[in-house]
Amino acid sequence: MSALNPVDKSFWLARLCEANFGKLLALIPDLAYIPETATARVDGKPSLHLKLIERSPYTLTLELSHCFMWEFQALLEPAVKIRIYLDARAAEVLSDHARPFVLDALKHDCSARSVLDYKWSLNYFLSRWLDHCLQANYRFGLSPCSLGSCGAAAYS
Repeated sequence: MSALNPVDKSFWLARLCEANFGKLLALIPDLAYIPETATARVDGKPSLHLKLIERSPYTLTLELSHCFMWEFQALLEPAVKIRIYLDARAAEVLSDHARPFVLDALKHDCSARSVLDYKWSLNYFLSRWLDHCLQANYRFGLSPCSLGSCGAAAYS
């Protein structure tokens, strides 16, 4: 997914994380006050689930995922774990369903270039996926719901 490969990747990665924060703010207008779980629905599309993993005064860690039904089972993908820096107004992907945390993925090649390339691919994916979610009109509100199943009540 990371077909874009800028020359000054560290500079553009910082800008991408700032842009992703803005997109998350559009998707989750009350970002600093989100509940532990929420679901956003759009007719004819899989539900979008949010799970708050950690909250501190200046950061949030959450997981965003679509819920697909497959053979009577709920499949949550892409299960993107995101660290949100409220004070810096930036959002950084930690992992997704297909790719582990940076240090786990790069155990044998932890060079600065490898880490930067890996982080770029994760965050570029998030940017494109958030664009898709926003264009499909997904939005979250403040009402809590159960993340345990795709049949949970929807919140706008």
